[in-house]
Amino acid sequence: MADDDGPPPVLNFRMDVQLHPPLALPPGVTLRPATPADTARVAAFLSIAHPESPVAAEDLERLEATRQPDEPHARTLALSGGEIVGLAETGVPRSDGHPGWLDVSVRTLPDLASGSLAEALFAHAEAAALAHGARVLVTRVREDWWEKPFYEARGYAEHDRMWMSTLDLRTLDFARFAHYEARARAAGLSIRPLSELGEFDEAQQHRLYTLIAALLRDVPSTTQVSVWPFETWQRRVAERLNPVGLFVAVAPDGEWVGVSELYLPIPTRPGTLHNGLTGVLPAWRGHGVASALKLAAARAALERGFTHSRTGNHSGNRPMLAVNTRLGFVREAAMVTLMKACGV
Repeated sequence: MADDDGPPPVLNFRMDVQLHPPLALPPGVTLRPATPADTARVAAFLSIAHPESPVAAEDLERLEATRQPDEPHARTLALSGGEIVGLAETGVPRSDGHPGWLDVSVRTLPDLASGSLAEALFAHAEAAALAHGARVLVTRVREDWWEKPFYEARGYAEHDRMWMSTLDLRTLDFARFAHYEARARAAGLSIRPLSELGEFDEAQQHRLYTLIAALLRDVPSTTQVSVWPFETWQRRVAERLNPVGLFVAVAPDGEWVGVSELYLPIPTRPGTLHNGLTGVLPAWRGHGVASALKLAAARAALERGFTHSRTGNHSGNRPMLAVNTRLGFVREAAMVTLMKACGV
């Protein structure tokens, strides 16, 4: 069982595409490609479009800095009177992408949802994806957003869903769950922060990556989770790790058999850490290891001054959903992956 990473953040694309959509724009609205100078404005616009899912400029900058050089990606802004009123995005899925899959995304200001601007931006995003050889179009929206029925009416169907949930670490009764830690110790396992396991050099990074890759491939999901090559993971993840907040379950023979990632602050949610992957190799399940890992990470997060942990799980990942429910994670509306096949 494993906690999954949350839904991928909004992408920042740079694809050269025709800026004239096949559908007419509303009067006074023009399109142009986004530039790096627009980043702060784009983040602010996305936060207005969906205040319950705010976006920080530093998130967009980090995503852009870790793009693969050959990735097709584009963001197009819809402007009215110089203000951003909508955008269209197309590109390679940031997380869990597969050959031939391209993301499409449309956002507008709330009072323009589902109108002619959304139609024009949607046509623009799809055309860009098809021009770059997409065989499957993918989008991710919250189940209570207007975009879900909008996409479904245009041929997209639900493929998978993830539950986002948040735990108030201050309410976690560690004594109540201490027996999980005792069971893990009784099995000969120790739960240790990465910072205590030696220098995080290339060899150590390979060791951690091998464990994480095995756990990701075992996550229950509609389509098996795709795993980044080591070099991509190293550039996107290893350089940002805080070894104090990542915990590893170590077997008696020194093998690394489980992990819990609770190390990355969420800029738009003060006091909150992102709980990425938590998982245990199959041979070591049933010993309370997943709960012990989460408890150790939560204790360390509180010591670092954080108050909340936020994670996401595929709806089919019943074992980890049960662990999170037991610890007190509060579930939010699901993030739904919609997709449409579009060719060879």
